[in-house]
Amino acid sequence: MTTDQVSDRLAELAQRCGVSIGYTGWDQEYHEVSRDTLVAVLASLDVAAATDTEIEQSLAELDVAPWRSFLPPVTVVTEGDDATFAVHVPHGDPVAVCIRTESGDTLAPTQLDVWTQPRDVDGVLTGRATFALPSDLPQGYHEIVGANPARDVNATAPLIVTPRRLSTADDLLGAQRWGLALQLYSVRSAASWGVGDFADLAQVCEVAGSVYGADFVQVNPMHAAAPRPPVEASPYLPATRRFVNPLYIRVEDIPEADALPKPQRKWIKGLQKEFFGDDLDPSRIKRNKSYRAKLDVLELIHDVPRSKRREHAFLRFCKREGKGLKGFATWCVLVERFGNDETNWPAKTSDPRYLKRVRRRYSDRVDFYMWLQWICDEQLAAAQHAATSSGMSIGIITDLAVGVDRHGADAWMLGGVLASGATVGAPPDGFNQQGQGWNQPPWHPGRLAAAGYAPYRDMLRTVLRHAGGLRVDHILGLFRLWWIPDGMGPAGGTYVRYDHDALLGILALEAQRAGAVVIGEDLGVFEPTVQTALAQRGILGTSILWFEHGPYAPIPPEEYRELCLTSVTTHDLPPTLGYLAGEHIDLRAELGLLETSESEERARDARDRDAILDLARARGLLDPDTELTSAETVEALYRLIAASPSVLLGVALVDAVGERRIQNQPGTDSDQYPNWCIPLADDDGTVVLVEDLASSRRFADLVAALVGEGVGADRRSLLQD
Repeated sequence: MTTDQVSDRLAELAQRCGVSIGYTGWDQEYHEVSRDTLVAVLASLDVAAATDTEIEQSLAELDVAPWRSFLPPVTVVTEGDDATFAVHVPHGDPVAVCIRTESGDTLAPTQLDVWTQPRDVDGVLTGRATFALPSDLPQGYHEIVGANPARDVNATAPLIVTPRRLSTADDLLGAQRWGLALQLYSVRSAASWGVGDFADLAQVCEVAGSVYGADFVQVNPMHAAAPRPPVEASPYLPATRRFVNPLYIRVEDIPEADALPKPQRKWIKGLQKEFFGDDLDPSRIKRNKSYRAKLDVLELIHDVPRSKRREHAFLRFCKREGKGLKGFATWCVLVERFGNDETNWPAKTSDPRYLKRVRRRYSDRVDFYMWLQWICDEQLAAAQHAATSSGMSIGIITDLAVGVDRHGADAWMLGGVLASGATVGAPPDGFNQQGQGWNQPPWHPGRLAAAGYAPYRDMLRTVLRHAGGLRVDHILGLFRLWWIPDGMGPAGGTYVRYDHDALLGILALEAQRAGAVVIGEDLGVFEPTVQTALAQRGILGTSILWFEHGPYAPIPPEEYRELCLTSVTTHDLPPTLGYLAGEHIDLRAELGLLETSESEERARDARDRDAILDLARARGLLDPDTELTSAETVEALYRLIAASPSVLLGVALVDAVGERRIQNQPGTDSDQYPNWCIPLADDDGTVVLVEDLASSRRFADLVAALVGEGVGADRRSLLQD
């Protein structure tokens, strides 16, 4: 067999393991995956396939592996479905099985009269018994309890019953709601420390809800980065997805800050004032400077004795978050001692006995990092309260990143359920013609299932705690993810499939319990069944005006999906003014990201852009003589999406104030472009503060264009009166 040849048996092994041997790309062409890629990806799945012998052994192992388990590692079903599970015992042994619900009830499954031929498993003749689950099992996290009295074997396994459909989605039907989309770090106030924070978020929610009538504010992921500077700028490359970034804390809002001695309070006030110049600087956000200053203050406040009520609240938080919080805090302490990259840590840091000594010796530091998460939790709760109190029906829609930094906290804590030897990305497409590598380890499908999906559940539960909605970035990754073997470029990867019914089901269960809507970012290359599966579960899709093209013309907005969040632009494109001017082509050409000639790209982009503008003109929404890059053109595009049946409409805050600069250019690093570091400014390059939003004529006019003439202005006037 040559290096490039994919044998039939290797192809069979790959497909049985959920690894694609080929795929249809954005160019509608079928692309075969190389043998080297298949072998490397299978190795990351713990499946040996380098030789013909290994391939045969791995295929045989796939056949026998389920028979080695007394109970299935996890069973995830949809409420009301007829579902079964199998139990394996030495042939002829008795077996007793029951269901223990999370409320403590015990239910009996029905053993089915299904004959399966016993087979030899590691020298033991093993039989299989099949049981049917009760069809009226309630939603929740239950257990299958099994016993083999002949051999004194007892076991339990998770049983998860998920909602058939999110009721929160159905609550949206019949009315159209709109909200703001923003990058929180970029939206500063006069009281910020150079970076937008939770208090700024609360104030934006109050303005958007009370003044303009918005129903939600959609923010970037607020996951935690490194515990100390320097920190990663991208909110989509966090250290952990479960815990929150303390960079967003408003230090003055912590109750214990008022109990500091007067000289320290005066010092803090002066320190905050020093950031006013940064708040007015349109050039680049200085995260590290802000975080260093905040940490100095936070450590002072942490040492202030708490009241009994506050101390009890902190202890309740720590108990609720359990081992996960303590593990994250321990990781933060290890980063302080050994640096950000755990691959350079001493081997002893993986020894539980050493970690116990660390927690004991550095208990105050562990407590500090747990306390930071408690403060984040409190301030996020306050922001969501401000949102709903302003009249918003949804409030904050937070964002879930695709993955985590391969050298971060989750990689250290959850290494057992993450794959090694590969990272996540995207194949070449029209968005980035060289493909994308995100430097994030993927979930290992088998190990995640063996863990009962608990790490996934715990992450979702924390992210949803103080949110009315959740946007799942690249939700296609719950169906299949593009795995890139280490040492290969993005184009050298392939898709790996996941149990999307289980992942979507648990997502729906956690959202249902939180009373939150879920929005899947389903842009890019995907299979037709994906959007159907999302809609059936009550998960909204995403439509971006510029991407809604049929084979020959733009799709009329009336034909957009109803269960959808529709907007004109997204954070991976320039704001609408910049897009109309073709600034994304300018940037990609400058950075060498184009695979076709610049002239061809400009012609294609102008053709697609003009087709949408012509649609707006044909409907009388845009005067033919209106300047291309004007506020009036932007307003016409928002009027266009208002004609869609989509239940949610998104207004990019950058469009509401006239910003032109892109927040993120996919496929680049910070040396090429200041991704995620662009502060909010208008089309003249003047910083726009939170305090400016309530009186912004441009903001009011854009809202009026979306929801009705005069609405934004009327609401603003009412508040000012």
